[in-house]
Amino acid sequence: MNKEEKYGHLLPQVAALCEGERDLIAKMANVSALLHHEFGFWWTGFYRIAPACGVIQNPRDNKGLMDNSEAGRYELVLGPFQGPLACVHIGYGKGVCGTAWKERRTVVVPDVEQFPGHIACSSESRSEIVVPVFQGDEVIAVLDIDSRDLNTFDEVDACWLERVAALLTTD
Repeated sequence: MNKEEKYGHLLPQVAALCEGERDLIAKMANVSALLHHEFGFWWTGFYRIAPACGVIQNPRDNKGLMDNSEAGRYELVLGPFQGPLACVHIGYGKGVCGTAWKERRTVVVPDVEQFPGHIACSSESRSEIVVPVFQGDEVIAVLDIDSRDLNTFDEVDACWLERVAALLTTD
């Protein structure tokens, strides 16, 4: 079974896991486990957007969007994952995860050593994909997947993982 067929087989399972479940953390836990075990990735998990520790939270703009003036007020905090130990806090615009959050887009990194500002939570990670999780227009989390191999991720992964991420916030 090729990668696209695996995703096609997996998407209905993700939908079934999310259907009727209202707790986002529970959904993230099951989705990270399913992706991790189906594909054998090195690290699979979520970072949630939360108020930064020790920083007073300012209201968001009227669209609920984060902009550069919010940097430092919120951060990505480790959520459910599968794999080795991970970084716990990631700043807005920092590393691959913070960049995907700031730019509100999926980021595919064929070689993490070539990504400026890459945060090396594990020296065994060689390539990475990060997909924002939206609730309406607001990014509320990111799905982060690392591989021990170079060039693991491409547009096929981006397309299917964006569909997976969308199921997390579908009621």
